[in-house]
Amino acid sequence: MLRNGLEPWHLLIVAIVVIVLFGSKKLPDTARSLGRSMRILKSEAKALKEEGVADPAPGDPAGSAAQPVSPSEPAATDGRGR
Repeated sequence: MLRNGLEPWHLLIVAIVVIVLFGSKKLPDTARSLGRSMRILKSEAKALKEEGVADPAPGDPAGSAAQPVSPSEPAATDGRGR
């Protein structure tokens, strides 16, 4: 029953339904908004990937500087008591 998947006439019906639902005046704005959303999503995914590469591994000695201060040690201040 689902051997052929999407055939050209299926896509035509979907396109007609989209035009009827959104109207031909709103379609360019909708497409533009979708494009912006995709660009934002790509840039955020790229930033997360780069951030993941930049973070040191858990057993890496370079990551020791980022360890939290224990409660018994005083927290570093900026010299003005803050």
